[in-house]
Amino acid sequence: MNIGSFFSEELAEDLNRLDRSVEMLKYSLRQCQAIGIKKDYSLEELDRFESLTSRFSRTSDIYTQKLMKGIILALREEADTFIDRANLFEKLEIANAEDLKLIRDIRNEISHEYKMNDITEIFNAVIEYCDKLMKVIENTKVFVLAKKLV
Repeated sequence: MNIGSFFSEELAEDLNRLDRSVEMLKYSLRQCQAIGIKKDYSLEELDRFESLTSRFSRTSDIYTQKLMKGIILALREEADTFIDRANLFEKLEIANAEDLKLIRDIRNEISHEYKMNDITEIFNAVIEYCDKLMKVIENTKVFVLAKKLV
């Protein structure tokens, strides 16, 4: 196996994993959009939003930790930090670097929710950035196919 086909197989696996994660994210997003943002939530509604935030985190992790790194390796570029990767993706016209940074920030807020007084504070941002995350993922797929990385 040559190194190029190894990267191609890894990217294909990451894309498949990401597709499955996006489907679950979309499912949770539809449920939470139907509930809407409000001051008080029932336990069932909180459970739905907890699922959404968890799926947002998982999807953004697969994207930022697996797919972005895999693309950079396949392109034989160097971008050691997340900020370097975000800036490179903007240069490659895949995604806006600030959107990627905000997606990452929201993911980090979710992961450190115990520091927040009220987890519901993050729900609106997650709903807003789900669409941006999914758009970034679609742009990335177009790029990967155009560059024949898989």
